[in-house]
Amino acid sequence: MVKRSLQASPTGIQRAKRAFALKGWTQENLASEVNLKTRQPIWRFFTGQPVDRQIFLALCLILDLEWRDISENPPEDFPQLGETAKAVTQDLDELVQQVRSQYCDTIQNQCGILQLLDINRPVNIDDIYVDVNILEEIASQQWFEIDALQSLEPVEFDRVGLGTIEQKQIPGIQAVETYSKLRVLGKPGVGKTTFLQHLAIQCNRGEFAAHQVPIFITLRDFAEESRDNGKFSLLSYIRQTFLTAGISNSSAPETLLKTGRVLLLLDGMDELLNQDVTAVLREIRKFSEKYHKNRFVASCRTAAQKLQLRGFTDVEIAPFTQAQITTFAQKWFVALTKTTDQLGQNQSTQFMQKLDLPENWQFRQLVVTPLFLHLACWVFYGRGKLPAKRSEFYKQGLDLLLGQWDEAKGVERDDVYRGFLLPQKLRLLSQLAAVTFEQGQYFFEQRTIEQYIGDYLRNLPGVSLEPEELQLESEAMLNAIEAQHGLLTERARGIFSFSYLAFQEYFTAREIVASHNLRALEQALEGLVSHITDQHWREVFLLTAAMLRSADSLVQLMKQQIDALVAQDPYLQEFLIWASQKSQAVVSPPKIAASRAFYLALAQTPHTMAHFALASTLDQGMFLDAALDSLLLECAANHSQDFAHANACSEALKNIMVMVLDAGFYKSLQQLREQLPSPDQNQERFQIWWQTHYSAWVEQLKSITANYRNIHHSWQFTPEQQQVLKNYYDANQLLIDCLNSDCEITAAIRQEIEATLLLPQKELEDREWQGN
Repeated sequence: MVKRSLQASPTGIQRAKRAFALKGWTQENLASEVNLKTRQPIWRFFTGQPVDRQIFLALCLILDLEWRDISENPPEDFPQLGETAKAVTQDLDELVQQVRSQYCDTIQNQCGILQLLDINRPVNIDDIYVDVNILEEIASQQWFEIDALQSLEPVEFDRVGLGTIEQKQIPGIQAVETYSKLRVLGKPGVGKTTFLQHLAIQCNRGEFAAHQVPIFITLRDFAEESRDNGKFSLLSYIRQTFLTAGISNSSAPETLLKTGRVLLLLDGMDELLNQDVTAVLREIRKFSEKYHKNRFVASCRTAAQKLQLRGFTDVEIAPFTQAQITTFAQKWFVALTKTTDQLGQNQSTQFMQKLDLPENWQFRQLVVTPLFLHLACWVFYGRGKLPAKRSEFYKQGLDLLLGQWDEAKGVERDDVYRGFLLPQKLRLLSQLAAVTFEQGQYFFEQRTIEQYIGDYLRNLPGVSLEPEELQLESEAMLNAIEAQHGLLTERARGIFSFSYLAFQEYFTAREIVASHNLRALEQALEGLVSHITDQHWREVFLLTAAMLRSADSLVQLMKQQIDALVAQDPYLQEFLIWASQKSQAVVSPPKIAASRAFYLALAQTPHTMAHFALASTLDQGMFLDAALDSLLLECAANHSQDFAHANACSEALKNIMVMVLDAGFYKSLQQLREQLPSPDQNQERFQIWWQTHYSAWVEQLKSITANYRNIHHSWQFTPEQQQVLKNYYDANQLLIDCLNSDCEITAAIRQEIEATLLLPQKELEDREWQGN
């Protein structure tokens, strides 16, 4: 006769307790797994007392134990447990398939299409989705010294806290497979919701978690409905969702949940109103503990990660790699431009080529997130190029983060900005950017930025706050700027920065441009030009020029500051006078300033102004000077003492003489060429000539060149003068870049600046006197 009850042996009890400890459960968890309403059978099982055989078998199955190894004197004639388990599994598989088939349309409607900003039609998620990577280490939870961060160059700025190259990344799907309870963090627009939607679609098709049913819940919708009902219950919400989808089996939700057959996707934890946060998080904790056999994936902005979820592992979505940016662009131009695949591919190739240009590195900083990459693709598609005024693109991006993004998603957030409207938020952010950038702070400690916010609040009209109130409001506002808009981000524990250096530069320029009267604007521009030699301020100059209604005053102040750099050094003035004289001797100069730039570059070793020379359309005289300079540099550097070098010098002189119009100069070069040893000479005679005559031959070439062409003088600059010249060159290049941008400058001012670029002080004074 089959025994109606079983009991564990002393050895079996020890094995069962070890298996139970490995699960990390409570006795309540274990009781719920076998549908028990009381813990008493659990207690009896672990103390070796008789337990109903079905409960005994179920407990062994849940704990992954062979029941015969646990039981005291197991009966021989008891039926095999495997057959029962197999039948149960088969029933569950059928239930999963049944629910999936009935729930398929709901998931497809919820997750299968995306509504992109400024696009008037939905887009199939498969047509635009790019697989994401995951960072298992959260940057804001790491410890860094702020001094180490401040030493980074601007182009390295995005390496900190945005998924550094050194951090290990894993595919998003792998992270979900690894952690049964996962919370996916990320900045606004990084693709958190889209990732969860992609998981739902993949599961719906049986291509991921094929044994589970996907359930996608937007937490703000759950909170709103629960608030109306007066009860926060995920189980009730899921039951109602199933009923709406036409699933009449009322026991299906709980059966699937108890057996671990659900992939539950909880989207937008950061979008909850403060009044709902505690109740929703409490329900998620209880629900995930009760139905812990299922797979849970939640999404939340990185800044809101302080909303802890017990048992969940936090990971962060990594910025797009170059390969992911390329893939997204290819998909975007094919899917959204309604063109053929080939035409879309061609447009994406053109977009990537423009994006990869050196001058567009600021754009590359931003487009590592799908939101800004979509915006860049959309602008490029409409204009056929990236915007010349980066300020316009930044403004569009900021409008998204400061409101449009939430509005498009229908998200209502708590107001912790003291009722600030958009202009007031912009003024606050501009002041924060300007004061930190002025002090060279790309990264700042939390207490520092809260103090800056407090200073702004203290100066608002009609605001009177006690110190403690001011501190609390400053902290709340910092959290809002970070969590709601993602414009400030915690890069490491207690260390913040603007999320993108481009935004800090933009807001700094905006603070200058937004000066409230002409005198204040003049002072702000004077403060800006004091940074003319600081490369860190280069982008602020360009943005300010683009944002000003008229950039006349700015470029004039820049020109005055640049000329003053070399005005007091007689030797540098002599150098500029020589370059000016040489440029005036050019027969048909493309632009007189470009000719001056060319000769200033020619006189430098190495040629620090090569970028100016590249801009010149060389006439024959300038080309001749360049060829002579190249030959002299080669002679000075090459000491190989072989026939090949002598022959190369002879051929170079022959080619140069073709361009020479002066008969005396031609004759002198001809005589020099004839002094070179013939290739027919033997090696011994060649060595004698080299050791005896080569140095004198080179000096003759230098002397003749200096005499006839007035180049290759031996300018001897001190290290300090070399640095001043570099600053002078770089500042002039910045001025030219401002002139060549789309900024508003009157024609007369532009012509005057272009005509006086790189002129020595005496010529500048003569022009001014003539003008008066």
